[in-house]
Amino acid sequence: MAIATSTVRLQPHQITESGEVLGRAFFDDPMTSWCVPNDEVRARALPWFFAKATAIGHRWGEVHTTAGVVEGSAIWLPPGKTKVTMGQMWRTRLLLAPLKFGPAGFMRFMKIMNTFEHLHDRDMPDPHWYLFVLGVDPPRQGQGLGGVLMGDVLARADGAGLPCYLETQKPINVPFYQKHGFDVVVEDDIPNGPHYWTMKRQPR
Repeated sequence: MAIATSTVRLQPHQITESGEVLGRAFFDDPMTSWCVPNDEVRARALPWFFAKATAIGHRWGEVHTTAGVVEGSAIWLPPGKTKVTMGQMWRTRLLLAPLKFGPAGFMRFMKIMNTFEHLHDRDMPDPHWYLFVLGVDPPRQGQGLGGVLMGDVLARADGAGLPCYLETQKPINVPFYQKHGFDVVVEDDIPNGPHYWTMKRQPR
C-alpha cells in the first residue's frame, strides 16, 4: 500500500470512523490500559471516546486524516482554544464517559487529565497549537503516516512563529516526536499510574 504524502480535513461523516481507528490505535496505550484495565470494556469504550474527541477537534479545532479511508487522525486544538471546556463536553456528550469507563476508570482518567491540565497551563502560557490526539491504525503504524498527519499544522505553526505541545505515555513515541522537533518538558509518573512525557516544539 502506498504511503500517504498529504492529508485532508476530516469530514463530519468520518467522525465515527476516526473514533474506531483511534480506538484501535490506543487500545494498548499505557494510559487507556490503566484507566480501563478490562480489555472488553476498553474495546467498547475507546471508539466511543475517540469519536467524541474527534468531534471536539472537528468543531473547535482541526482534524487531519488520510484521503478516502481513515487510516489515522491528528486532532489539533488551535491557539487560544487549547482547553476542552465543559460546554464542549456537554455538546458532544463526552460527559457520559463515566458510564463508558466505569466510575473507577473515569476517576483514573480524570486524575491523568487534571495532571496534564496543570502542566499544560504552567508550561505553555503563550499562544500555541495543542496536539490533542494523534493515532494511526495499527496495520499502518511505523510507515511514516503519523508525521504526515502532523505536517500541515507543524508547517503553519512554523510560519506563524508558534510552538506546539503534546503529552504521550508510550516510550516509543518520544523519539518519534523528537524526530519532528519536539523536546521533552516534563517526564514523570502519574501517582500509582503510568509514566508520561510532556513535549514542546519550538517553531523552526
